[in-house]
Amino acid sequence: MECPFCGHGESRVVDSRPTVGGVRRRRECVGCGRRFTTMERVELEDVMVVKKDGRREPFSREKILAGVRKACEKRPIPTGALEELVERVEREVYSLGKAEVPTSYIGDLVMDGLRQLDRIAYIRFASVYRAFADVDELERELEALKAGWPRPDVPPGQLVLLPEVKAASRLSGRGAASSWSRRRRVSRG
Repeated sequence: MECPFCGHGESRVVDSRPTVGGVRRRRECVGCGRRFTTMERVELEDVMVVKKDGRREPFSREKILAGVRKACEKRPIPTGALEELVERVEREVYSLGKAEVPTSYIGDLVMDGLRQLDRIAYIRFASVYRAFADVDELERELEALKAGWPRPDVPPGQLVLLPEVKAASRLSGRGAASSWSRRRRVSRG
């Protein structure tokens, strides 16, 4: 590992700790003696994100993290919580085992995570991601959030025959409805 301070090619590992999605290593340069930190992550197969206009681009964890940070700006949310959210999204995307994933799926994952993390950050992200046409749409989203409606994408007044958690666990044999329903939506489209 090359030292970022002096460029020397050798360093020794002083400390290693597991982190969310990787290993954090504290290193000391053999040349100048200064310490620096590196992160080690598993490199997975490339997943292409299919944009709304049909363009494709590589999945970018950093792009998601930047969007989440922007939504959470000046909110009392620990940085670690943002990293965990992005890690969950990344893990969910790669667990699909698909070469291409629609951007709408990734946006829904982020919105689900932000909804649980911070309501203001959720609204900030949703206002950009969903591009509300008018104040009425934003108002409906706010009302759904206040009411605790689990699925703001369902039109107001529409009845839910089976709660999503029960339906998903019955059909898939798993307790995690969000994972099942997301996989189902992606496999259809």
